[in-house]
Amino acid sequence: QVQLVESGGGLVQAGGSLRLSCAASGRAISSYAMAWFRQYSGKEREFLATISWDGGHTYYADSVKGRFTISRDNDKNTVYLQMNNLSLEDTAVYYCAADSFIRVNSEYDYWGQGTQVTVSS
Repeated sequence: QVQLVESGGGLVQAGGSLRLSCAASGRAISSYAMAWFRQYSGKEREFLATISWDGGHTYYADSVKGRFTISRDNDKNTVYLQMNNLSLEDTAVYYCAADSFIRVNSEYDYWGQGTQVTVSS
């Protein structure tokens, strides 16, 4: 079992940046692909980015490509999401996820509890 805890969310002005962290415990994440999703109120979770177990492969949703960067530090058992040039449309709850296979859908085995990101004008 892998437990995931997101942090780094908060309130930021439009055009600003945030870096989310996802700390894992229970098992080493070096065996897992890791991903970030977000969810708008009343909507399904939206895939944002994923990274392979060794960081060698990354995939992004078109909506965040060029603005968001996923990275990982297996020694720290942590995955990150650097978010730049944030807009009001980025306001959502952000989740990290882990799975044995890299995916661009929501069929990940393990999920964090989420962290709120609010972008203000």
